This record gives sequence, structure tokens and C-alpha cells, in this order.
Amino acid sequence: MKAIRIDSALVENRTSSCNGPRFRISSAVSRPTIMTSHPALRAVAIGFLITVAQLALAVGLLAPEGPLSYRYASLVQHDSYWFANIIDHGYRTIVPPISHKVMEVSNVAFFPAYPVLAAALRYGLGIQTDTALLVTAQAAAWGFWSYFFLLCDRWSVSAGVQALGALSVAAHPASFFLIAAYSESLFLMALLGFLYWSSAESRTARVWATIHGALMSATRIVGIPCAGYPIIQSIFREGRAALWHPVIWLKAHWRIVTVTVVSTFGAGLFFLFCQLRWGHWDMYMLTQTAGWGIVPDYLAIFRPSSYRWMMPALNNPTQASQMAMTLGAVLLLMVGVVELVPAFRRRTDWRQRIGLYFCAIVIYFVSVSGVACVEMESMLRYQFCVHALIVLALLHFLREFRLPPVPVRALGVAVALACAAGLSVQGWYVWNFTRGNWVA
Repeated sequence: MKAIRIDSALVENRTSSCNGPRFRISSAVSRPTIMTSHPALRAVAIGFLITVAQLALAVGLLAPEGPLSYRYASLVQHDSYWFANIIDHGYRTIVPPISHKVMEVSNVAFFPAYPVLAAALRYGLGIQTDTALLVTAQAAAWGFWSYFFLLCDRWSVSAGVQALGALSVAAHPASFFLIAAYSESLFLMALLGFLYWSSAESRTARVWATIHGALMSATRIVGIPCAGYPIIQSIFREGRAALWHPVIWLKAHWRIVTVTVVSTFGAGLFFLFCQLRWGHWDMYMLTQTAGWGIVPDYLAIFRPSSYRWMMPALNNPTQASQMAMTLGAVLLLMVGVVELVPAFRRRTDWRQRIGLYFCAIVIYFVSVSGVACVEMESMLRYQFCVHALIVLALLHFLREFRLPPVPVRALGVAVALACAAGLSVQGWYVWNFTRGNWVA
């Protein structure tokens, strides 16, 4: 007999609103989970199939003509060469860093997790550097999709909604960077793995959470604030008590604080390495400023001039990134409205998603602050990470309703149309990227 499972997060403190016409108490009887026998195996299998499908479309259909090995290697472009240089020659720089981009002189402008893992594969198996970069990124893409479906299974998201969510992520114009020799897939895999394991209570789960968290912060600098996810979740779950009695809260939740702190060690070890080798813990920031002209502007998101309202030309990647920045802000605002209306009526448990929104907003804010001084260059890639988190938050939101609210249904229609357009634009970007043209 199948056991009945009541989602306590939906039941707690919601007695007065259980008679609402759209409120649903989740149970394995009222709606069976789609992953019945082997949920982890199923999530891993679907993740593998999606990764293979992305590879088949990019390499088989859109890459330049030539042998399969040549078509596959065309996914190594632009930033990939910097990662390859780090693998082959290690980190190196003059002090102060050179004032323009020369990887043979100063290459400390990239966090170490991706090149370190690819180097382990390259020297461990004796394969070429480019191949190691691609295999590492694509294995991480597989991990990202696996965690995507594992989270959906934990939340008992229906098969149809899962499919729509996965499509909306895969259709993003920058989603092909998951299988290119870039660090997007590793960061997203580590981030989703951190969210998945830090939400569990066992000691083993906390160990896995810290491993993923350290990998996350060692992949991107924005992983440092994202490590605060379990603390944000706990504070909002506890409510005012956490603010009125911080010492008591800290004593009761020291384990999640430990997870957060240890998760920042990935970036911390990189900074320590820079301090010991060059006497500057912030050599990464110095190199970004000197070579890339990155001067953070933390007020950029509050300036109307930062937002560009135009239809970008397909051959103008800067305009595409500027539009991605604008659409990212619009999407965050729309999701906020969709969340607030039922939350005021006590129809949803929005606190269960606050950590996802926290990470999305942090990634968006840090990314915009960093690239505002270079006309939002590469924001298309960075916004993709925000997009994936928003999709996950909406999937969790939709599971609480038998029938989605009207604004959400309207948004769903818009998403379906956007997916078709996004896949078309993505095809154009893959075609250009694999031929060496700059995309994001």
C-alpha cells in the first residue's frame, strides 16, 4: 500500500485557508509523485538525455562542416582558451596585472574550480586540454539537469509542469553554454546541488551540501553570497523569533551556519593562494579591473539609464546582453507580483521559496554591478543562471495549486511563445559561437 505523505510546509499555520478553492494539500494519494520507484535514477537518466540532446543539436546540426571531432571541438571558444591556458601553464601574472588582455602575462581573471577539475581529467586520463574542458562542462551539465529534476521530485511537481520548466530553461538563448567549455554548467550544478542537500536534515546531507557549496564558491565569485541560502531559509522559516533572539537562534542553528561558512572556503582558498603567491588576496579583482576594465557599479540596477528597451539585432551581442539585463529585471518583478497576490491571501507558503529568490537576486545584482561599466557585456550568460532559479521557484509555486492563478496562466502562455523564439535565437547563437564569433 502506498503511504500517504502530507507536506507539512503547506499544512503548518494554514488551517484558516485550507478551504480556499485553489489550495491543495500535497499527498502521494491525491497526486502520485512521477518518480515512483527510483527517483534518483530517473532524474539522472533524464538529465543525461537532455545533455545528449543539447550536444546532438549543437554538434550535429549547427557546428561548422568537418569531421565529428572538429565539430565537437568548435564548442571551445573565447573564454575557453583562458581556461586552457590556466590548465597548461597554471596561474601567472605580473604585479600589478597587465592593463590589457594577454593570457600569457596575466590570467588570474577566472576562478579555479573549472580549470582545476578539467586539469585533473586532462592529466589523469592523458587526454587533450580542450577535450578535458568539454567533458568537464558537459558532465556538470548532466549534474545540473539531474539536480533540476531531483528538486522537482522532492516538491512533487507534476510531469507536465516539469517538462514545461525544463523546456523554458533549455530554450533560453544562452543555455548552450551548459555544453560549451565555459563554467556556467559547473556553477549551476554546484548551486542546485547545494540547494538540494542543504535543504535536508541528515549529517550526510550537510557534508554533501558543504562539498557542493565549496565547489560553487570556487567556480564563481557570486557563489560566496549564494552560500547564505540555508541561513536565509531558516530566518524566514523561523519568522520574528530569529530576529528578536539572534543568540538563541544561532545556538539552535549552528549547523546551517557552519554549512554556509565552510561553503565559502572554495573562494577563500583561492584568495589565500593569491595572497601567498603574489601578496594580494584580491589579485582576481585587480586583474579584472586592469585587463577587462571591470569597475563594479553597485547602483547600476537603480539607474533607469541601465535598462535598454529595444529589439536587439541578432548580430549585435552587446544589445542582446543589454536586453537580457532588462528582461531579467522585468521577470523578477513579474514573479514578485505573482507571489505577492496569493501570499496576501495566505494561499501559498512563499517562505519555502525565499532562498531561491535570494540567490537569483544576488546573482542578478552582482552580475549587473560588474558588467555595467562595459555596456552589460556577457549579461546574456549571467542572466541565464538567474533564469534557471526563477523557473525552479515557479515550479515550486505551481505545485501548491490545483489550478494556477490567472496571472500565472497568462505567464505560462507567454513562456510557451518565448520558448519557441528562444530556441530559434539560440540556434543562431550556436551557429555563430561555433564559428568563433562572440556571443556573450
